[in-house]
Amino acid sequence: MDTQSLQAFVAVADNGSFSLAAEQLFLTQPAVSKRIASLEDQVGARLFDRIGRRVTLTEAGRLLLGRAREILVMVDDSRRALANLSGDVGGSLTMATSHHIGLHRLPPLLKAYTQAHPEVRMDMRFLDSEQAYQGVLDGELELAVVTLAPSPNPQLTVVPVWVDKLRFVCGNEHPLARHETLPLAALSDFDAVLPGPLTFTRGIVVESFAREGLQVEVALSTNYLETLKMMVAIGLGWSVLPESLIDDELSVLPIEHRPIERPLGYLFHKSRTLSNAARSMIAMLDEARTQEARRRE
Repeated sequence: MDTQSLQAFVAVADNGSFSLAAEQLFLTQPAVSKRIASLEDQVGARLFDRIGRRVTLTEAGRLLLGRAREILVMVDDSRRALANLSGDVGGSLTMATSHHIGLHRLPPLLKAYTQAHPEVRMDMRFLDSEQAYQGVLDGELELAVVTLAPSPNPQLTVVPVWVDKLRFVCGNEHPLARHETLPLAALSDFDAVLPGPLTFTRGIVVESFAREGLQVEVALSTNYLETLKMMVAIGLGWSVLPESLIDDELSVLPIEHRPIERPLGYLFHKSRTLSNAARSMIAMLDEARTQEARRRE
C-alpha cells in the first residue's frame, strides 16, 4: 500500500471529485484514477461509488479513510524526525492563521522569520480559527496561530501569546451612542452583528450575556472582523471588536461590565514531531509572548 495511492485516495475523498483531487496533487485525472484503481486492487474492495458526477465513499472507503490519514501523518512525522537530525532549518512549514491575526499580529514576526530562515517555504493558510483547530487535529497543519478555544482539546498543546480586549461598539448615529453609561442589559434591546454561531468569539460574547441571564439578538453574522466593523459603522447593529480595529467611525459603548477578552496563541498536536522550521517559529512566538507579558505588567 504505497503512500502516493493513499494521498490520491484522501484527496478524492476530501474533494468529492477526481478532477479536483488531480488539481490539488498537480496530477492528471487519469493518473489519479490509476492510483485509486491500484489501491482498490490492493485492498480488494471498491472504495468509491461513481454515480453521474457524484463521487462518494463506499463502506470500505469510509473504513479506510481514517486509517489512511493516520498512515500519511506517521510517514510525514518520520520524515520530519529524520530531517531534524541535521539541525538545519529548512523545508516547508504548513501553518494556519485567522485573517485578523494574520493582518494585525503576525506581520512583524513573519518578516523576522523569513529573514532569519530564507530556506523555509511557508505554506500559509488563512482559515477560521475553528477550521485551523480541526486541521491540526487531522494532521493537515503543523502549526496554527488563532483565537484559542475556551476548552482546548487534550490532544493539542495550546499556548496563549496575546490577549485581545474586545470593546462594545456601535455606529456614531446608533441610538446607543447617545448614552454616557449603559448596563449590559440595554444591549439586549437592540440587534447585534457578531461572528458566526460556531466561532469561539461568538461563544465568548454569548456566554458573557448568559451569565447575567441575558440573551443576544443577532441580526447578521460574518467571520470577518473587518466586515463586522463596516456593518457596525453603517448602523446595522452593535458588536464587540478588538481595540486595534476601533477608529472614529465607531463609538465605544460605556458598558458597566468587566472587559471581554479573548486569548490568541499557537497550537500543535502533542503526538506530532515538529520540524525544525516549526520549532523556530514557536521560539519567535514564545518571544512575542514574553514581550506581551512585559507590556501588560
